[in-house]
Amino acid sequence: MARYAIVMDTRRCIGCHSCTVACKVHNELPTEMVYNPVVSDGPHGTFPNLSMRFLPLICMHCENSPCVDACPTGASIQREDGIVYVEDKKCVGCLSCVMACPYGARYMNHETGAVNKCNLCMDRVDQGLVPHCVATCHQKARIFGDLDDPTSEVNRLINENNGVQLLGELGTEPHIYYIG
Repeated sequence: MARYAIVMDTRRCIGCHSCTVACKVHNELPTEMVYNPVVSDGPHGTFPNLSMRFLPLICMHCENSPCVDACPTGASIQREDGIVYVEDKKCVGCLSCVMACPYGARYMNHETGAVNKCNLCMDRVDQGLVPHCVATCHQKARIFGDLDDPTSEVNRLINENNGVQLLGELGTEPHIYYIG
């Protein structure tokens, strides 16, 4: 069984937000809800030597998911392939998972009364496709693959570029890695 991951190459991200838009459209998200924010840092320097950096954020699909452990109804689920998702019908909107997530990657959908989050477009992944945010990134700043395949591009990029997991010291073992 695969263990899915995304490598975010911050050297390639230009902050265009195509990932954000693709996610919002695919998931039919309300205006205030964004699963794929891109944080800007900058500009730095003085003209003509200006620079900016962008940090794309999503649910980290942690191996040791505190959100799954915190859910009293079993609505927060981790699949064998590492994808963490919320089963809307089981969610009672108690926000335990929202408070447990150290990444701030869960959102209350006031229209449905359930918590929502990125599910790595598991409907697409189950069809052998990549998540929409990966497919629409024209800069190829998001690379999707299998952590259990030692020859996968995600493993190569993580190993060659000292891939970093956000808040790795918490022991959550995120499946989202950053390079650059």
